[in-house]
This record gives sequence, structure tokens and C-alpha cells, in this order.
Amino acid sequence: MSDFDFIEHYGDSEEVKGEEQLDENEVISSLNCAVIGIGGGGGKMAKAFLDIGFNKTLLVNTTAKDIPEGVDEKHVVLIPDADGIGKDVNLGKTIFADNGAVVEDALRTKLGNVDWLFVLAGGGGGTGSAAASLHGVFERYLKSVSAGGSIVYVVSQPSAQEALNSTISKNAASLLKDVSKHAHIILDNERQVRLLRGKVGMLGMFPFANTAFAKLMGQVLKLSSEQSSIQSFDSKDLERCLRTKKRMFIGSTIVTDPGDPNLGAVIFQNCLKRSPCPLPKGKPSTGSMLLVVTEEMANDPDVSKHLDAAISYVGGRTDTLFAGVYVKENLPGLVAILTMNGLD
Repeated sequence: MSDFDFIEHYGDSEEVKGEEQLDENEVISSLNCAVIGIGGGGGKMAKAFLDIGFNKTLLVNTTAKDIPEGVDEKHVVLIPDADGIGKDVNLGKTIFADNGAVVEDALRTKLGNVDWLFVLAGGGGGTGSAAASLHGVFERYLKSVSAGGSIVYVVSQPSAQEALNSTISKNAASLLKDVSKHAHIILDNERQVRLLRGKVGMLGMFPFANTAFAKLMGQVLKLSSEQSSIQSFDSKDLERCLRTKKRMFIGSTIVTDPGDPNLGAVIFQNCLKRSPCPLPKGKPSTGSMLLVVTEEMANDPDVSKHLDAAISYVGGRTDTLFAGVYVKENLPGLVAILTMNGLD
């Protein structure tokens, strides 16, 4: 009998959370993850994740002037003595190199233990385009908390109109080059403008696009946490995809006629057309196809046959495809989400 066994009689021990540590994410996710927005554009994207319940979100910037309205200061990390950097990527990299400890301390005190970091940055500005210079900081933090995951970059590319500015164009190209060897997603502002034109005004276009993307990623994280009586896409499948280096493509669609005999081609082509990402090139190393259907669809033999054929169709276009089929009610049609990883 231990001299101290009486302690256990009063209940299990509680984990003490530092006063600065952010609340746990409210969203359901198979991964223990955090979101880091770098610069003005990255901060706006990060706010969209924060708004849907990713509480472990930080906005890192060189000026308070670029922090979106409505973001609590506990989510903000300002680099001291740097009131913006005037779209100078080299200056941004220098400032991050000199202040890496500031960011690293904020990750430890505010995030606690997480496994995955989604780092969001806008290509064009100086701060966001310097985001990858913090890669060593992110790696040290993950190693210090014995994380089981890695880092995924999400970078936006300027629209055709924005890219007419040579500085913006060069900054965006610099960011792409820096993240190219890491797992990353590219959001093409020009494609997003075309997809949303006529659906939302110019003032709300990019906030709407940021929210749509945050919800899309959030749905992948949520579905990979759920059991399916048909076929599950679990956290290990998702991690295998996210660990695949180079570019990741993600797209989604709703098919109103799941009985279409060409369902695989319809899903594949619509996901390509309706994605905020540039079209994929080459054959991806890994990929996933998540299908959400009603119980009626799942019980229809013809639809089931088409679903199997659709998975095979997309599977033939990747080296390794992970699939999940989930049953939910009150759907506007068959919902499909497609990812492809390891693209050039």
C-alpha cells in the first residue's frame, strides 16, 4: 500500500493550463491542430478559421494596422519595433530571423501541445511572403512538444489585376519558391474571383472566399474523425495525405443526380472546376475522395454501383487513394470532396 494512495481517492489529477493558453478548438477534428496566420492576407484567412471555432489560432504580424477587426488581442502576436515592412520580403525575412524567439515563445505559451500547424500566408505582401523563414521556428516548437504531426502551408496567389504590380508578383513568386518543397495548398485569387463573381459583392468577396475555404478544410478534419458503416477515411489516412510533400489540391462539388452512370467523371471534373486551387498537374502521390450521401442513396443498388465506380475512376488517377463514404440526412445532393497530394 502506497503512503500516498489517499491522493487518488480525491479524483484524477487536473491538467493546469497557463493563463495565456488559448481555449481548445470547438470544431470536431481528427487532428490536434492549430492555425497560424502570417501577415495581412494570412491574418484574414486565419480569422475565418477562428470564426468557425478553431480557437487555437494565432495572427502574427509586423503591424497592428493589418489585424482584422473583431480579433481578440490574445490571438495576436506582434513583432516588436516593426511597424510594417512596406512589401519588402527581404526585410520581412530579416525581422523574422531576429525575432524568431518571440514567435516561438507565443506558440508554446498560447497553443500548448498541438500536433499539426496550418500556416496561412498571402503572397504579395512583405510579411506574408516571408512566412516560410519561420519554418525552423515551427519545427522547433513541434519538436519541443513531441508533436506527432507536421506543417502544412496555405498560401494565396494574387489575382491577375494584383499581379500587374511587379513587386506583388515577385513577392508571390518568392513565397511559392520557399514553400514548394513542403506540403502546401495554393489558393488562386483569380480563380476565386471568377467563381464568386455575381454571387457576392467585391467588398465581401475575399472574406466569403476565406470562410468557404475554412469550412471546406474544417469538413475534411471533421469527416476524418467520424465512423462510417460503409467506408471510413480516418486520421491516419488524412495524416498520410498531409505528410506528402509538395502541392495539395482540394475541391468539392454537389451532384444532384447520383444515379448518373458517369458519376466518377462528373465528380472529378466538377471538383476541378469548383476548386479555389490551380488545376493539378501530373499524377498525385496520394489523394482522398470523401462522399456524403443520404440513406436513400446508400440503399439504392444502382447508386451504390456508381459510387464504387466513381472511387475506382478517381483512384486510377492517383498512386494511392483513400476514400470515405458517410451517410447524413438533409443533403442537397451527393456531396464530394476531393484532395490530391504531391503535385508539382
